[in-house]
Amino acid sequence: MYNIKGGVGKTSTAVNLAYLSAREGRRTLLWDLDPQAAATYLFRVQARVKGGGHALVSRKRPLEAALKATDFDNLDLLPADFSYRNMDLDLDETKKRTRRLGQLLDSVADDYDVVFLDCPPSISLVSENVLHASDTLLVPLIPATLSLRTFEQLIRFVADSQGSRPEVVGFFSMADRRKRMHRDVIDAIPRDGTRVADTVIPALSIIEQMAERRAPVPAFAPTSRAALCYEQLWAEVRPT
Repeated sequence: MYNIKGGVGKTSTAVNLAYLSAREGRRTLLWDLDPQAAATYLFRVQARVKGGGHALVSRKRPLEAALKATDFDNLDLLPADFSYRNMDLDLDETKKRTRRLGQLLDSVADDYDVVFLDCPPSISLVSENVLHASDTLLVPLIPATLSLRTFEQLIRFVADSQGSRPEVVGFFSMADRRKRMHRDVIDAIPRDGTRVADTVIPALSIIEQMAERRAPVPAFAPTSRAALCYEQLWAEVRPT
């Protein structure tokens, strides 16, 4: 789950899709890579990793030792830590510095069917690691002109990266179809050569309630419109 911009719905989507993946019976891991630790908070886990990001990146602490169970079956969390703000520096000190996160995930690959990465907003060494570690890059887009410009920048960033490239899948998030600009942007986004999901995640207050409930929407409001939209998005993007 990645976008250069912040505040576009990355964390809420990562949390809800990870929950839906686990609900299907898939062994699911969500790694909260954002030092703000919003996903960690939503899953009621302490935002702390013993030894911080440096211990994980340097392999002084095994990745599996930092894993935490959540309140939901089949769903584990690798919590964020405020030291992740320095992860670029930690990665820069390693060999194969653009592939270290993928190497770390390889150590737990046999334990999980699906791994979600909730990424901080930036173009950085962490971003390059995410590109190499991911099969699919899910990009939430607010229906606004600047958001589309950022999406184009991201597509070029992926195209210019060396080695394997993930599939880029954009989807509209925090959309309000009552606004003409939102409707126009959703209808006008170029789809040639770039996959854009049909599902649109609306701007709904019940999604904002995740912070109060500290749970995914389908867990506390399973019949809500928001839950249905996340289920439809997951049906579009889930691995076969």
